[in-house]
Amino acid sequence: MRYARSVLSAAALAALTVGTTAALTAPASAAPNTTPQKVCGSGYKTVNSAPVGSLGTVYLTYNASNGKNCVATIRNNPGTAVDMSAWIYVPDTEEYGEDYGRYTSYAGPTYVYGKAHCVDWGGHINNVYVQVTGSNCGALKEHRVTFTR
Repeated sequence: MRYARSVLSAAALAALTVGTTAALTAPASAAPNTTPQKVCGSGYKTVNSAPVGSLGTVYLTYNASNGKNCVATIRNNPGTAVDMSAWIYVPDTEEYGEDYGRYTSYAGPTYVYGKAHCVDWGGHINNVYVQVTGSNCGALKEHRVTFTR
């Protein structure tokens, strides 16, 4: 009887340890499933994106119901917190939004009203920066993507 109790106690402790480990690692393992829509909100659709080297992607999203753009920078491989940013600027209105800090999986969301306006946007992960200018303002205007290290 004593042997059965100690085996059951060991099994319960092992299950508790595994459960605690799984609970502590859940956010990191859930991060690869992070999408711009999860970061910005369900009404936002991706309208543009730019790779941040091999580290991740900066996404520009738009919500047609409220006219707002949202930018999020999402890492390919979440992990230890690193310097990251997501930003957006509307030159016509001078409205600006930015999120900068040390993050494990994404920077943002950052929002501006952008309906019928060109937007400049970008972000960075570690020392890899992306900037897109004159973007998403119609077929006649071009945009320029700049990558720096």
